[in-house]
Amino acid sequence: MTSLVEVLGGVDVGAAWPDPSRGQPRRIVLVGRTSARGLQSISRALGAFDAGRAPQGLDLLAVVLVADAPGRLPLGLLRRIRVLRSAARVHRVPWIPAWRVGSTPKALPRQFDRLAELVGSGIYSNGTVS
Repeated sequence: MTSLVEVLGGVDVGAAWPDPSRGQPRRIVLVGRTSARGLQSISRALGAFDAGRAPQGLDLLAVVLVADAPGRLPLGLLRRIRVLRSAARVHRVPWIPAWRVGSTPKALPRQFDRLAELVGSGIYSNGTVS
């Protein structure tokens, strides 16, 4: 998710696993949308990680779920998120309308405070992007 990289720093490796043996990041955050497909993708990635099908030496910091639409999630999706929380630390990012149209929000939700601390971001600070 490029928007998260812009706010928190890091590298977006897309759908591939980074390979620390090639100098790619060792500390990772799995990012997905809160849609049914997004949650299924995260679930598959966690399964692969737990089964050892990811490169050796990766350190999973958390799963970040970005809202796929404004408003409350349906109960079925909330249940899937509870299952994910049983397997990994999960952070949720609410719907940010500015991102939809490719602009930068004036302020970011408080959820970014915890994410910035988790990933050691020097880019984000108290609701603003430096």
